[in-house]
Amino acid sequence: MGASDATQQGFAMFISSHSCTGLLSTKPLTYFNAHVKSNKRCSISMKVQLDSRADETFLQIYGVQFKIIYQKQERFKSQFWPCKCERNDGVTGFTSEDRRGADLKDSFSVKSQLLHQATAKKVVAIDEIMQVRHDNGGIIASDDKSASPGATKHASHKKKSSSIDDEAWNLLQESIVYYCGTPVGTIAAKDPTDGNILNYDQVFIRDFIPSGIAFLLKGEYDIVRNFVLHTLQLQSWEKTMDCHSPGQGLMPASFKVRTVPLDGDDTATEEVLDPDFGEAAIGRVAPVDSGLWWIILLRAYGKYSGDLSVQERIDVQTGIKMILKLCLSDGFDMFPTLLVTDGSCMIDRRMGIHGHPLEIQALFYSALLCAREMLTPEDGSADLLRALNNRLIALSFHIREYYWVDMKKLNEIYRYKTEEYSYDAVNKFNIYPDQIPPWLVEWMPDKGGYLIGNLQPAHMDFRFFSLGNLWSIVSSLATSHQSHSILDLIEAKWTDLVADMPFKICYPALDGQEWRIITGSDPKNTPWSYHNAGSWPTLLWQLTVACIKMNRPEIAARAMEVAEKRLSSDKWPEYYDSKSARFIGKQSRLHQTWSIAGFLVAKLLLENPDSAKNLWNEEDAEIVNALNFMTDSSTPRRKRGRKPLKKTYIV
Repeated sequence: MGASDATQQGFAMFISSHSCTGLLSTKPLTYFNAHVKSNKRCSISMKVQLDSRADETFLQIYGVQFKIIYQKQERFKSQFWPCKCERNDGVTGFTSEDRRGADLKDSFSVKSQLLHQATAKKVVAIDEIMQVRHDNGGIIASDDKSASPGATKHASHKKKSSSIDDEAWNLLQESIVYYCGTPVGTIAAKDPTDGNILNYDQVFIRDFIPSGIAFLLKGEYDIVRNFVLHTLQLQSWEKTMDCHSPGQGLMPASFKVRTVPLDGDDTATEEVLDPDFGEAAIGRVAPVDSGLWWIILLRAYGKYSGDLSVQERIDVQTGIKMILKLCLSDGFDMFPTLLVTDGSCMIDRRMGIHGHPLEIQALFYSALLCAREMLTPEDGSADLLRALNNRLIALSFHIREYYWVDMKKLNEIYRYKTEEYSYDAVNKFNIYPDQIPPWLVEWMPDKGGYLIGNLQPAHMDFRFFSLGNLWSIVSSLATSHQSHSILDLIEAKWTDLVADMPFKICYPALDGQEWRIITGSDPKNTPWSYHNAGSWPTLLWQLTVACIKMNRPEIAARAMEVAEKRLSSDKWPEYYDSKSARFIGKQSRLHQTWSIAGFLVAKLLLENPDSAKNLWNEEDAEIVNALNFMTDSSTPRRKRGRKPLKKTYIV
């Protein structure tokens, strides 16, 4: 589509207090298809059609009607805006010199204020011991002390909490990246103290997830829709990396909006979406988790907005299928888990997680459930759905059975016999009892357990990886009993996993000769720093979803109280160092966007726990029945180790 055609059709933009409606509001992205083999470009002029409002508009917010009266004058005329795609501050995407006048901005501020006041009235009860009260974003623990001191403390905390919330929202809005006048994501960090930007000015798919959920919880759907559709157009087709092509369907790790000279015209510029599939990242590792997070966010968008038309689009359905086919493709691996290399997920440096890391398996399981829910029934999807269902059953059994450890399971491993053969072997992966690390013998509580970090032949990684365990709860990959046990362990080991800042990315840290061998003496991953057991505030939102799902929000509320004491005063760092998280990370960026967004999401979910339902996966009855059949010792098939499925995995 050329510039003249685009101008004739026009791009209707509904201006709200939340965000600008993107170019991709209603039409398929055929405009960008011409550029799918290269960088995505936008060099058109955009016609902005603003509807003048003559009548009163009413918003229904938590059962209270608020009235916003728009001026009847036709002061908002149709205009043509050059698509320079410059990033603008503010929620509406327009600069302070916007020619539409101050009245529009006044109406935005009124609406935003009403939304904030209505949201602040939501109250949630925690338990009989602690009642977490929410007032303008404030969360405090009340007790039976005298009314006067308690009221003073409540008011002081409320004021401080509200100030922190406002600061966080302002910083999140400032991080928004615009493309062709529409918001398409948030940059990784906007550190005012660091001139060495590196790739922190890019939009990372995994980093945008908490930002996107924060916008969804606030009713700002456009930026999430634009992000989903634009990243879909960047999906791998012919992108090469050192002469090797990534698999078809791979989603980029990040993208950057660049301004380049227009071909054939030195006086004009155009916008380019430049994706990174890992060829510019440290280690040159392709991201395995980007496509999985993309599917999870797509489902969340439909749940919160009620707009299912996006996931029903042909190009979106095709994108989902391409990701699934890439993940479900045949290979040499006989396990139902995904085989991936080090550095292919949130832990993006060498940390000894190559193989079948729990984090990827939990996201994989969640993405499979989300995709099955969104795929439209058609003849071409039958084989894919069959493979998807088979993989779900095998994956859930494999993780629940072989990744789980508690005191009972450790005692079993301690008495394992080795060098066993045949289908009836108890020690199927030939795990040697001496692999049980000394720290775990003392660390494991009597009540509680967790899913180990990795499992391969003759190797169990007994480290506790937070994201994998938390998302196993969220996705129902862990059983209900296992989920409660994980939360029991978090409570029992609060000093180790939370301490002065939630939440440890893993525990314990690699040190000494083990650190030198496994990390390659990585100076950034020194013990209790960065990905080597550093503390990451962004994990607060996954913890909150998991706690609300298991009806134990008091754990997340306790972690929120810890985070509120320091995050703002420390200028929202990327991560914290030391065993107790007392130091800001030595290479930590400030104003890290997903630290900000993770805090906001946790806060909003605690204020309105019902909204967390759109983020988790309920346990599937068919999977439960299949697992019960597989674990039934009276089943002859189980004893003989027969292979009833066409697709066979070692389970």
